[in-house]
Amino acid sequence: MVDKKTYILSPKRLYFSALLTGLTLAYLIFSNAPSIGAYIVKLSAPYLSGSPSNLSEESKTSEAIIKKIQNLKKKHQKFTPKIPYLVISTSDNRVSLMKKNRLIHEGPCSSGSYVILKASENRQWVFSTPRGAFKIQMKLKEPVWYMPDWAFIEEGRKIPPPNSPQRYNSKALGRYALSIGGGYLIHGTLYTRLIGQPVTHGCIRLADEELNLVYKHLRYGAKVFIY
Repeated sequence: MVDKKTYILSPKRLYFSALLTGLTLAYLIFSNAPSIGAYIVKLSAPYLSGSPSNLSEESKTSEAIIKKIQNLKKKHQKFTPKIPYLVISTSDNRVSLMKKNRLIHEGPCSSGSYVILKASENRQWVFSTPRGAFKIQMKLKEPVWYMPDWAFIEEGRKIPPPNSPQRYNSKALGRYALSIGGGYLIHGTLYTRLIGQPVTHGCIRLADEELNLVYKHLRYGAKVFIY
């Protein structure tokens, strides 16, 4: 049977042993600090946005984007009318009355139906609303609509002579009408239940509330943007 010796360190020897271990670890860390630092950088590389040069390039790119945005804002301010104007969405059938960048009023409207009406092989009409930038060319109170040929063809009625009293309708356009040229008007309607739907022959129809505000705020030459 072999005797087993038990080694018990005295407090003094334990202290010197711990001190020696600590000094050894410190030496290893400091002597290898550069390689440790490089290793840490290598490990964290995938998580960094880039090297200092790349960061500088990204900073320059960000500054360029900010400048472009500022230039676009300046151009937008330059082209934004100083007087009230109208923005019309034919896809949503919404009208926005604006003053600079402030919304005065927004509401529903009706735009072109895109229905094609054929009178013959060589004569047809497409009831679409034009898109683009327009100006108010005329403002009318109690407007009278001169009914074109297609209005009679659509209803299956006989087309009257050009100067026939049958062509004049004093109720169809509502209380006000504003011309944007090309025979297109912004006007009221008898069929207010259809406001918000694409049902017109190309004009923009408004309910009484929107029509009153538009007529009040838009002066001659005011811009109308239709998209």
